[in-house]
Amino acid sequence: MARRLAAGARLVLASHNPGKLREIEALMAPHRVEVISAGALGLPEPEEPAPDFAGNARIKALAAAIASGLPALADDSGFCVSALGGAPGVVSARWAGPDKDFGLAMARVIREMGAAADRTAWFISALCLAWPDGHTETFEGRVDGVCVWPPRGTLGFGYDPMFLAAGETGTYGEIDPARKQATSHRARAFAQLIQACFG
Repeated sequence: MARRLAAGARLVLASHNPGKLREIEALMAPHRVEVISAGALGLPEPEEPAPDFAGNARIKALAAAIASGLPALADDSGFCVSALGGAPGVVSARWAGPDKDFGLAMARVIREMGAAADRTAWFISALCLAWPDGHTETFEGRVDGVCVWPPRGTLGFGYDPMFLAAGETGTYGEIDPARKQATSHRARAFAQLIQACFG
């Protein structure tokens, strides 16, 4: 049975990404959990050498939990393209370079895909909830869709403007943020976390 997180708890989000902070704050709000970012606490960003999303999420969550003395939640997510063998995958953020320029990252995806007929793509999110004593709980969500070019929309962040989820008419850069938060890869992983740790 999963370890529970009490209502009213303070939780460190092991991320310096303001887009992720907004999404996680909104997802946690109904459960009366106060979310503080690792950046606000001045915590460093650890290296992420794991070959998979769950492993990297665990590294980040444990580092933040141990450094802060509070439970910590980390999300490791990425954009995966079938024609690129699942790349950029776990190195999705690195494709954006030191300046986090996702316009360049999206252009690289299209450049490397070339004339590939297969436009299948998916987003994966692995969430890890860690406690200072080293205990962890991990959950994973996935949404399938296709790459579009040129990018569409100014909402969302990262690769959102070039991803059209199955069944949607707008990219993650075009659809209402509340809709994305309700149906995204992160929302699917989060629903599992809530059921296990709050339900």
